[in-house]
Amino acid sequence: MPNPPGQSLRSLLLGYELAFLGLVLVTGAMGGLWAYFWQQTAAESLRLNAFADTAEEIRATVFQQIKDVALARLRDDPAAVEVNTDYYRRIQGHFNSLRRQSTARAEDYAIQSMQEAYGRLQADLQAVFDDPYMLNRVARLRILDPRYEQALVADFEDAFKRVRGLVDQALEDQSARVAEWTRRAPYLLPLPLLFALLLLVLSRSSLSRGFVQPMRAVIAGTRRMSDGDLGRRLAVGGVTEVAQLASSVNQLAADLMASRDALIESERQAALGALVPVVAHNVRNPLAAIRASAQLLEHADTPEEVRETAQGIVATVDRLGRWVSALVSYLHPLKPRLADVRAAALLDAVFELLASRLAEKELRLLREPWDETATLRVDADLMEQALYGLLSNAVEASPRGSVIRAGMRAWPTLTTIEIEDRGGGIPFMPDPAGLEPGPTTKRFGTGLGIPVAFKVCKAHGWSLTFEVVDNTGTRITISAPRHRAQEHDEDT
Repeated sequence: MPNPPGQSLRSLLLGYELAFLGLVLVTGAMGGLWAYFWQQTAAESLRLNAFADTAEEIRATVFQQIKDVALARLRDDPAAVEVNTDYYRRIQGHFNSLRRQSTARAEDYAIQSMQEAYGRLQADLQAVFDDPYMLNRVARLRILDPRYEQALVADFEDAFKRVRGLVDQALEDQSARVAEWTRRAPYLLPLPLLFALLLLVLSRSSLSRGFVQPMRAVIAGTRRMSDGDLGRRLAVGGVTEVAQLASSVNQLAADLMASRDALIESERQAALGALVPVVAHNVRNPLAAIRASAQLLEHADTPEEVRETAQGIVATVDRLGRWVSALVSYLHPLKPRLADVRAAALLDAVFELLASRLAEKELRLLREPWDETATLRVDADLMEQALYGLLSNAVEASPRGSVIRAGMRAWPTLTTIEIEDRGGGIPFMPDPAGLEPGPTTKRFGTGLGIPVAFKVCKAHGWSLTFEVVDNTGTRITISAPRHRAQEHDEDT
């Protein structure tokens, strides 16, 4: 059943509800008609059989009347007349019952004919009492002759046979109708079932085209939109409600795209507004140092002073270059390439890079706690860069000859990496989303070590925390949730 354009879901469902209601009514009507037919057939069969039984009873009573009355007359029984009258009343009562059971004009005529025949028979019986010749023996013996009985009831028997013939014909016609209904039943009874199946197929097809398929397309489209594909538009079709929903979703997607573009532009402006002061700060200071050194070159008296000033300019330029490289690295999106790496090997690689600076400040490295079994699922290059920045800060902050403690520990649900120095405690609380450099005394740093570490840890789904320990130093803790595959490997 095709869906007309603009058809609503309510009207579609209402149409099929009415169709199924019609199916129920048709099925109920057929069932009721079938039950009515069999009820009428059974009632008619009972009536005809009762009609036939009553006629048979009249016939039997008539023959019994003839015998009893004849015997009473032969015996000259004074009660013979009373016996005859009693039989007459009983038979008339049976005729009245037979008339009540009649439902057809032909039956009424047959009953009337039978009753008239009985009236003539009754008159003949009455003549037996009135005939003076019945007193002789020959006449008495004639009454007992069966041929006399047959002649006496011949008209009555003919009338009875007509009644019986009507009953037999009616029963035969009824049997023929039952046979015809029984023959047609296998073809008629499946019709409601076939109609129901056809209606089910049509309704399923129509609901699928008008509601299910368009709704499935709306769900799939909204799922893609929720994944960020706001440029996709849904096909507007199906019933009115689904078409309106698709149009609303398309409008919502367009509004969200416009809002997203405006938000991105706003965030870009805000990011630039936050980045410009940082860039200006980190560029202005080196440029000022370079300018001051260049001015010193004009007043240098010896080649040694010129060489020392030139080295300062080169160092400042290198520092500015490192900061620019670190800034570019920080702003670049991170896509970690994960692999299972031993935490001990990762820290040892960073210690090796910082070996010369540790030796320069005579710092002692304490590997504690040190769990050789601790494993991380990590991008080793990115995490090495983050750990290098954090340990480099610890080296810069630590006084000469002090101790730096670094290690890792495997817990049931996570692995932790700890770095602790004796640099008096971090003078500010780092902001995971900030680029603004905090107070520092570093000679080689860029101010981006902590932001880079935050970004790398976030890309891995880890956490990074800073804590001042007894105002004597700073403890840095990286918490990495244990990977299921990693746990399985360790168990085996």
